[in-house]
Amino acid sequence: MRPVVPDTARPGQESVWDYPRPAIAQRSDRHVLIEHHEVLLADTRHSVRTIETSHAPSYYIPPSDILMSALRRSTRQSFCEWKGNAVYYDVEIAGDVLRDVAWSYPSPTPAFAALRDHIAFYAGPFDECLVDGERVIPQPGEFYGGWITADLAGPFKGVPGSRYW
Repeated sequence: MRPVVPDTARPGQESVWDYPRPAIAQRSDRHVLIEHHEVLLADTRHSVRTIETSHAPSYYIPPSDILMSALRRSTRQSFCEWKGNAVYYDVEIAGDVLRDVAWSYPSPTPAFAALRDHIAFYAGPFDECLVDGERVIPQPGEFYGGWITADLAGPFKGVPGSRYW
């Protein structure tokens, strides 16, 4: 396996290779917005973002800033060694059902207590996901839920060849 060479961070960028491992959660006042079929699904300046070496941030949004009537709990579950057990949600907007596109940690580990009752979304399935007005790029790979913005330098986990990073 070849060693990973981080991209050079330009002025105003942060390198995902400077993010910690294990992951951490931190409050964010960035403007996070999700729209689908011209319906505002989420709009907040009160998210919690998780950051981890080589990963784009995932933004967890409080339910008070989400159109909760569009979410339905699915049967999918997963486990994160740092955050605990996750549950998933389907989103239905204008008759379009997006399966397992959101997740949360109802009983997170103590280090991630700030995530309790917050919900994160994969960016790819939605018409528009924005951070501070910028359309995000979904983190590569089907598993990862990070949101890539121009203020991040990679490369990002999920690209071909990154399995063992």
